[in-house]
Amino acid sequence: MLKIGVMGLGNIAQKAYLPVMAAMQDDYEWHLCTRNAAKGQHLAAKYGFTHVCQTLDELIASGVDAVFVHTPTATHAAIIEQLLRAGVNVYVDKPVATDPDVVARLYALAEEKHLLLTCGFNRRFAPNNVLLKQVAGKQMVTAEKSRQHTQQDAEFALWDLMIHPLDTALWLASESVTPIALQVRTDTAGMLQQAYYVADGEHVHVAVTVNMDAHANLEQVTVQGVDERLSSEDLLQLHRDDTASSTLVHRPDWEPVLETRGFAPLIRAFLQAVQNSGTNPVSPESVLASHRACAALVAELTK
Repeated sequence: MLKIGVMGLGNIAQKAYLPVMAAMQDDYEWHLCTRNAAKGQHLAAKYGFTHVCQTLDELIASGVDAVFVHTPTATHAAIIEQLLRAGVNVYVDKPVATDPDVVARLYALAEEKHLLLTCGFNRRFAPNNVLLKQVAGKQMVTAEKSRQHTQQDAEFALWDLMIHPLDTALWLASESVTPIALQVRTDTAGMLQQAYYVADGEHVHVAVTVNMDAHANLEQVTVQGVDERLSSEDLLQLHRDDTASSTLVHRPDWEPVLETRGFAPLIRAFLQAVQNSGTNPVSPESVLASHRACAALVAELTK
């Protein structure tokens, strides 16, 4: 049985990962790691885990085959490097790091060590987005993320929020694209208001927008192909349009939210790749493209 570590037990780990992992204890031996011993014991008891430690060195010494890293972004690079050098496969929340050169170096190290470094872009595994990916003859991909009057530091918001629709759109495009227009708007306090990314490929046009000062919370992605137009709203509803008709399909009522949002499928895909020495379920090249695109937007803040 593979031993799998989980480092960092904050909000994202508790909401999106531990519930899925708790249901997989017959297949994997889970090892929780947090500096907060009380939190570790509480969550272990809550989900029925039996192995808890407080340091990365202890986690590595336990013989884990892979580790899910859910610590703050600023800590990612050092933790990932230590794990890879210890021969441990790594899954890490986005972004891998906020410097694309660091991201490239970590992926090079993973390749050198013949290990996985998988970035947690869960939306690629959301069932509705998987259907959008299958649209033939893509001509246009648009992704919109709106927040209702939300105040966030611009650089933080770009890496925390903008990177999601940006990565989704670039992944859906299914070909390399070249940016043709970038814009970031902030208020006088440096809070993000809107951000825009527009790019062209050989066959497809990509447009991504984030609005932090909207009147609704919304996530919408649309793919237009030669024969159909599909649009996913909040990962829950799928609109299919053609000349003669328009249909709206809801995700099944019984489908768990972590399936709908792609977390559970991505967790399974990573673990299967670890177990079978398989292909990275989130390709390094595509991750680098998304991080470089986001870094280009961040660079607009200083212009």
